[in-house]
Amino acid sequence: MPRPTAAQLAYGSATVIVSTIAMLLLSQTSTGLGVAVISAAALALGLLVALTVPAPKRRGRHAARPGNAADTGASAASARVPQQHPAASEHPVHH
Repeated sequence: MPRPTAAQLAYGSATVIVSTIAMLLLSQTSTGLGVAVISAAALALGLLVALTVPAPKRRGRHAARPGNAADTGASAASARVPQQHPAASEHPVHH
C-alpha cells in the first residue's frame, strides 16, 4: 500500500476532529458507550475522506524533466520527424 500524502493526512485528521466535536455537541451524549460509538464513526469518516483525496499523478520513468531539451514542444517534435531525403530526380546523374 502506498504511503499517505500530506494532504490525505491533513484532510483525514481534520475530518475526524471536526466530525467528533460536531457529533458530540449535536447528540449531547454523556455515556461512555455513546462517546465510543461517535468516536468510531468519526474515525471511519476520516478514513473514508483520507482515501478519497485524489493522489498526485506520478510521472512515468521516461518523462521529461524541467530544463531538458525534450521539454519544449518544437525540439521534441523535430526529434520525431525523420529527415527528408532529396528525390531521385534531384540527384545529378554522373556516368
